[in-house]
Amino acid sequence: MTTRTSTESPAAAPLLDLHVLVVAVRRRRRLWCSAALLGLLAGGAVAVLLPKPPTAVTKVLVAHQQDQPNDPGTLIRTDAALLHTTRIADQALRSLKSPEKPEDFMEHYEGAGLTNNLLEITATGDSDAQALARAEAVAKAFVADHVRRIREAADAEAKTLLAQRDRLRDELAEVNEEIGDGEPSSDPKAAADLESLFARRAELTSQITAFGDRAGEARIGTPQLVAGTQIVDAPHVVRQSLPRTLATDAAIGLVLGLVLGLAVAAVGAVVADRPVLRRDIAAHLGASVLAELPRRPGGPLRRRRFRGARSRLALSLARTVRGSAEPVSLLELGCARGASRIALDVAREVRAHEPVVLVDGLPRPHLTRRRPKPGDPEVAGTADEAGPEIRIGVGSVAPGTAWTDLPLLGTRTVLVVRAGHAGTAWLHTVARQLADQRVAVIGVVLIDPDPRDRTDGTLWDGPRTARRDRGTPPPVRQMGPERPRAERLPTPAGRVPDSEQEAR
Repeated sequence: MTTRTSTESPAAAPLLDLHVLVVAVRRRRRLWCSAALLGLLAGGAVAVLLPKPPTAVTKVLVAHQQDQPNDPGTLIRTDAALLHTTRIADQALRSLKSPEKPEDFMEHYEGAGLTNNLLEITATGDSDAQALARAEAVAKAFVADHVRRIREAADAEAKTLLAQRDRLRDELAEVNEEIGDGEPSSDPKAAADLESLFARRAELTSQITAFGDRAGEARIGTPQLVAGTQIVDAPHVVRQSLPRTLATDAAIGLVLGLVLGLAVAAVGAVVADRPVLRRDIAAHLGASVLAELPRRPGGPLRRRRFRGARSRLALSLARTVRGSAEPVSLLELGCARGASRIALDVAREVRAHEPVVLVDGLPRPHLTRRRPKPGDPEVAGTADEAGPEIRIGVGSVAPGTAWTDLPLLGTRTVLVVRAGHAGTAWLHTVARQLADQRVAVIGVVLIDPDPRDRTDGTLWDGPRTARRDRGTPPPVRQMGPERPRAERLPTPAGRVPDSEQEAR
């Protein structure tokens, strides 16, 4: 199969990849699960440590003069808003004979419209008796204020109608004076004027009667509204169940914590821009994914699978090391302990056939501080300490890496990367630095991959950032002990080497 290098510009990546976002949020399940658990505990603690105060409830039937069948509830909402006024609060405090300020007292009660004409008043207090007294005082103050407003409106309307009637009466008196004795006249013009005055008198008389009737109706309708506004449900204490309150507050805390945790995880995933899928990691590093290993295997079955995967990976990398004419290194990114274990497994596999030495080039050495076990390979602190044996270097490409020291560990490398650890910019930096140092990337070993990731981690369009080892295959190292190589001294200028003289 021949691979081709794509010269076309890749398609623009979407602004927000939902697949990547879902995977990143799922990987941070510890965060939002912890937030949900914390919200659950906080809700339960609030229910236990801050119990609701004693509460009393009463209902008031409110009659409105402007009641309409299609009223959307504007009038009852206005009544509920009128409850939170200093006038009603002051009247309730006077009936309670309390020195409390109306502004402070309004915080202990509230009103809500159940229907267009039914108002529910809820009051709290330090005790059940105080809550009952407050609810009753507020309800009576509201009823009294509502009745007073109805009567004032009716009196104002009746007063206006009566004033209009009196004005018409004065005008009628003037018309009667102009009419006089009402004797007919022989003058046609005077007869016409007299006829118009009679018509005006009849009209004024009708209007006076109408205004009087309307004023009487206004005052007659007031008692119906007054009688219709009353307390229909006597104040009573609301019995509170601690288990129910605990369950309710805990459920609310759980939902709020879960939503907050998911939001933080989603925002963090978008802002951090840390690739998780094997497709993205391979594309940014410019190398295909060779194998995957879970970070923390749990359970007997998973441990068995994990050991099998480590064994297969060690065998594969051991064949690569033995078949390479150049030293091979394992460079970690976010998994120093895992890279050390993989290197140790590979060295054990190689040591069964040839001598091998491990070079621990990690910033915090893991192999040199480890207690050696029988059969473990030799560990050197630097590349200069290694002998002529096969050399396997272990290093790091984390921030702060000395890039010029990486070729000393191995000119060919396997990157051991933890998924979701490094950002996109740093992955590009690693690929660029390795290419500049002429370190060929054999492939990537992905640690802690997403178990539901179904993307392809193989590159098919050639290198994008890092240089791939696409030359002629390296010569295979012969099995068996290696003979020591004689060190070639530099040849002075102008002198022909002895091997060339013998050939001549």
